[in-house]
Amino acid sequence: MRTLAFDGRMGASGDMILAALLDAGADRDVLEPVETALDLEYRIDETVKCGIASTTVDVILTDEDAARTEGDHGHVHDHGDPDHHDRGDPDHGHVDDRGDDDHDHGHVHDHEDAPGVPAEGHGPHRSYLEVREIVEGMELDPAVERDALAIFELLGEAEASVHGEDLAEIHFHEVGADDAIADVVGAAALVDDLEVERVVTTPLATGGGTVGMSHGEYPVPTPAVVEIAERASWSLRGGPVDTELLTPTGAAILGRLADGVESLPALELEASGYGAGGYDLDPHPNVLRTLVGDGGREFLKDDIAVLETNLDDATPEVLGGLQETLSDAGARDVSIVPATMKKSRPGHLVKVICKPEDRERVARALAEETGTLGIREAGATHRWIADREFETVELEVDGESYEVTVKIASDAGGDVYDVSAEYDDAARTARESGLPVREVLRRAETAIEQ
Repeated sequence: MRTLAFDGRMGASGDMILAALLDAGADRDVLEPVETALDLEYRIDETVKCGIASTTVDVILTDEDAARTEGDHGHVHDHGDPDHHDRGDPDHGHVDDRGDDDHDHGHVHDHEDAPGVPAEGHGPHRSYLEVREIVEGMELDPAVERDALAIFELLGEAEASVHGEDLAEIHFHEVGADDAIADVVGAAALVDDLEVERVVTTPLATGGGTVGMSHGEYPVPTPAVVEIAERASWSLRGGPVDTELLTPTGAAILGRLADGVESLPALELEASGYGAGGYDLDPHPNVLRTLVGDGGREFLKDDIAVLETNLDDATPEVLGGLQETLSDAGARDVSIVPATMKKSRPGHLVKVICKPEDRERVARALAEETGTLGIREAGATHRWIADREFETVELEVDGESYEVTVKIASDAGGDVYDVSAEYDDAARTARESGLPVREVLRRAETAIEQ
């Protein structure tokens, strides 16, 4: 299983995640929709942190008029405002996720004469709903858009919980600005480009000490990071330095994309990358490391939510379209079971499996498509899933070759326990070759087993 692993021993921030993914081989071109939509540029450079050659990413506003629109920077930050303080800034000043641009990165930028200003501290602040509208207008790949929206929903829920407000009422400060949108959408696009089947992270270091906020000095991890961690599957650990290492943006990106593991998994490595933070934390290299490779065969613990509703008036056309509609909203699986309703009326039980962070969006789509008046959440919290691989076999019939895809399922020890030919391929081959479908299925599965 192709796996992307984050080494969380020095925490994570949005720009460090971008840099590490690019350094590991993700294609910079997938960031172009964000640059076009927001009039900004990702400027990519190199630096050295404690002897480790690393990549840096700065988000630069290219529209000078937009850059001068700084929003309400005279406001006082509440303690729940994600990412209003720097990741790794020893003075905890009011700077963004990537550090103060006036400090010495340890390298010389090639862009000193290029137009534009750093996006940090510039551009408008936006509400959660405004951020959603911007992301939805970027015409992203559906999977990338889903992940980006879910990350902002996680950030919004964290801030809403800290403030005691509703998600729809939340007005982002720093994480509603252009640079934060660039971090979130960019990370979702780069992970998608790497075409991995699994993303994991080791326990994320939070740092230590305190960080100055409007209501006083707060301990690290900050309130927003704590709220996000409660909703994530990975764990936190303190240290190794007394400064903030894990920002809310970094936590939210990994909270959506990564499963938690106690240590780096066994990988047949294909690539690695290092994304640098702004400040030097000698003797600790201020970098986020990523590893990409084949993680072998194992059952995975997949956190899920299960939604159910009973329908007694849905038409066959509506039921037939639910798979596609709900999948677009984030559903992982949809089952429709015939049932007997009250007064012995025939009906259907609809069961939907989705990620916990997608449940509200999936529930809304289910209600709108079916008109149901109530959706309940079942008690399941996770499922165990096998490693699945797909191989194509060639079958020869009367001198003609036909390709059939076969799905192979393996257990935790790497032993194959199920081989299933894809029915659509088998049906096509049967029509063209004149063989029965059952015979095509048998020959394809036997070819794999042998």
